[in-house]
Amino acid sequence: MGVCLSKYHDDDDESNHQAEFAGGNVTLVTTKDAWDQKLSEANREHKIVIANFSASWCGPCRMIAPYFIELSLNHTTLMFLSVDVDELPEFSTQWDIKATPTFIFLRDGDQVDRLVGANKPELLKKISGIVNSQPPPPPACSDM
Repeated sequence: MGVCLSKYHDDDDESNHQAEFAGGNVTLVTTKDAWDQKLSEANREHKIVIANFSASWCGPCRMIAPYFIELSLNHTTLMFLSVDVDELPEFSTQWDIKATPTFIFLRDGDQVDRLVGANKPELLKKISGIVNSQPPPPPACSDM
């Protein structure tokens, strides 16, 4: 498990954050308003949110980001968000982020699970568990 506890800072990586951490069906969240809008959208669409709290200077964050993007393409019934802890430090503190990456799983805006570290098998296990626990969609109406 990789956890960034000390800050290694490379200015060249800063401009690449969006390219590295967003893509596929992952949305980069850069403001509290954007977060609120995405959560409202997820609630309307009955989607579970998986938020990746990461940092551009964090090696394990950069390592797992492409996998997170891949998971977003394979699990379109979920909403994948990426939050840069340096862009939203107060917000990250509100979510009790002490290490990066931290993945928070939300249902109806409430945290249902959490994973700290770049642990691919555990992230997949948690996502699979959430997908399998979702109720099936209601049957389509048909005239017989």
